[in-house]
Amino acid sequence: MDWKKLLCEKRQCNQSNKNNKKNNNDMRNEFQKDYHRIIGSASFRRLQDKTQVFPLDKSDFVRTRLTHSLEVASFAKSLGQSSFLYIIDHIDSFKNKSGFRSEFEPSNEDINKICSILECAGLIHDIGNPPFGHFGEYSIRIWFKNNLENLKIGKNYVKDLLNEQMCNDFYNFEGNAQALRLLTKLHYLVDENGMHLTYALLNTIVKYPVSSCDFNTKSGDIKNKKMGYYYAEKDLYDDISESTGAVGCRYPLTFLLEAADDIAYRTADIEDMILEELKKDAYLNMCKGEKKGHYLDAVKTLENKYEIAKSKKIANPDLYAVQNWIVSIQGFLISCAIYGFTSNYIDIMNGTFKSEILKVSHGNILMKALGNITAEKVFESQHIQKLEISAGTIIDFLLDKFVNAAISYDTEIEQNALDRRLMNIISQNYMSAYRHHSREKTKEEKLYLRLLLVTDYICGMTDTYAKTLYQELHGIS
Repeated sequence: MDWKKLLCEKRQCNQSNKNNKKNNNDMRNEFQKDYHRIIGSASFRRLQDKTQVFPLDKSDFVRTRLTHSLEVASFAKSLGQSSFLYIIDHIDSFKNKSGFRSEFEPSNEDINKICSILECAGLIHDIGNPPFGHFGEYSIRIWFKNNLENLKIGKNYVKDLLNEQMCNDFYNFEGNAQALRLLTKLHYLVDENGMHLTYALLNTIVKYPVSSCDFNTKSGDIKNKKMGYYYAEKDLYDDISESTGAVGCRYPLTFLLEAADDIAYRTADIEDMILEELKKDAYLNMCKGEKKGHYLDAVKTLENKYEIAKSKKIANPDLYAVQNWIVSIQGFLISCAIYGFTSNYIDIMNGTFKSEILKVSHGNILMKALGNITAEKVFESQHIQKLEISAGTIIDFLLDKFVNAAISYDTEIEQNALDRRLMNIISQNYMSAYRHHSREKTKEEKLYLRLLLVTDYICGMTDTYAKTLYQELHGIS
């Protein structure tokens, strides 16, 4: 791959360039312009009412998708700056390594662009996720696995009318793929082509450059772990990857974005747990498995910070210790991610690196430990499971109602009064996107797009809106 091509400033249909004459007084690079498009968007603002970990939680202090995304943006930008400054400072040693090519060498100007891309990518990496956290994604997948084969349109089964990838898109629903769809088709800025973000930025957020038919969790290659785009966006994704030169492999900055997301996610879960009034022992004991090296150091650091808080007679020593401990852990993991990226830089640029950068660093043991804690103390807690059951009930109900209404919409089949009213509830923005992108499509493709219309609508909901709509349609609000 070549940075001259990777830092592609092309935008979808180049519509933004047609509508906006170049302003000689505008000193922003194209990726800084992306930033302002993002933070001014309604889709980004909605993240303030979407759950990160605790669905339907009444606390206003635990993280939302918005605060999480701001943290990821900050980490990603720092990782990009530190990693590429290191590469430039040690470029002679990189040139002496096997496999290095001249197009791998970034410039100082490239660093500014890279930092802008990573900051923007952090802001939008979760923008396609449905309400109620990761359980919202799971609920959508399970609903289609349980119901798609029983759905009928007229005398035909819906599944028999869809091709394999169309069906797999719903069985393996992914917020990552939904983000690409929202940014390029659903968020109306100047036309039906979304926010018109740069291709370099769009490629960064596609964590898995494979379709729902091609992913393989057992391949051992991180790029195949999940699907990265829907059948509906296949041609667009092909254009993006060809334009940036990252064909058939991960875009290099995606590794840094993923690390920033993992650092923010794992450490934030721990902090949010203490805010949910879990006891100090849950942290000091941590996992009862492997405790060695940097992992043991991290536990000792937490114990020390707790003792310092007590000696200072701080009112809440648990909270003080955890919050200060989190900062030190984040600093350590950031240095590990920089090492993982720079030490594997040539393989990453050649498209042959198959792992996550934190997994090939000293941070791997600590990341596993943090994951084990949250799995045991957060996701398996009765509190969270009750909230997830409520969230799942809401998602199931909305899919039951709207999918059945959407199947017969825009067909020769006459809809009943209830289905017509349900379709009238769906956002006109999404309805307009459906009408535009379904033009000249086959009946089968239109059916697929109508199913996507429903998931588009639900994914665009905030937690509060989904809960309120559920109550209203039940007549209990």
